[in-house]
Amino acid sequence: MRNAMVIARREFAAYFNSPIAYIFIIVFLLLTGLMFMLNFFLVGQADMRAYFGTLPLLLTFFVPAISMRLWAEDQRQGTFELLMTLPMQAAEVMLGKYLAALAFFAITLAGSLPIPIMLNVLGNPDNGVLISGYVGALLMGALYLSVGIFTSGLMRDQISAFILGVMACLIMWLLGQTFVATVFDGWIDGLGRMLQQYLGMTSHFEPMLRGVIALGDLVYFLALTALFLILNALWLEGRKY
Repeated sequence: MRNAMVIARREFAAYFNSPIAYIFIIVFLLLTGLMFMLNFFLVGQADMRAYFGTLPLLLTFFVPAISMRLWAEDQRQGTFELLMTLPMQAAEVMLGKYLAALAFFAITLAGSLPIPIMLNVLGNPDNGVLISGYVGALLMGALYLSVGIFTSGLMRDQISAFILGVMACLIMWLLGQTFVATVFDGWIDGLGRMLQQYLGMTSHFEPMLRGVIALGDLVYFLALTALFLILNALWLEGRKY
């Protein structure tokens, strides 16, 4: 774990060595904040359900922008082979990169904390729902990042990694939509419901918008996140030989 933390600190600092990280954070916070304020003034309710409700689709584009450089940049610059020769396991290098990206996402998400503070000043929101919404957003970001680091390893340039990551995350979002499940059920009875339950992300995130953090939903996010990280580790081991 010590080796992974060394890589994590290096990768986390790399995010802020260019203005791209600051632009990303500002654009994300401005866009989500604008969506929240529009809904807040139209509905006049002291809650963030609409805010969190926009994240599943919005993060399908923002999270791959975080993860696209994790392996693709090393392959483009020719430093991938150097990383693989370091006196540490390939899985430790991968975990370090993932933890750095997750920390960056968590900081970006934390930038929205003035919103619940404002809601508590102006009204009497259900803080349990706010907490579960943030837990769900963090779990969703962690899952999308695991998909993104896996797809980044398959590409040699960041743009291709970004596009593939967006497509993969978008598929997970679409499989959780009822209308998509209905279409699949029309082809093969029960197929759509099965895909929605086991692969679709939205159906596991929406209960958290109501303040419900179920064990099954936690298992979904953690298991799929672990699966993509394991696949990435196996891919790295294969590249070493």
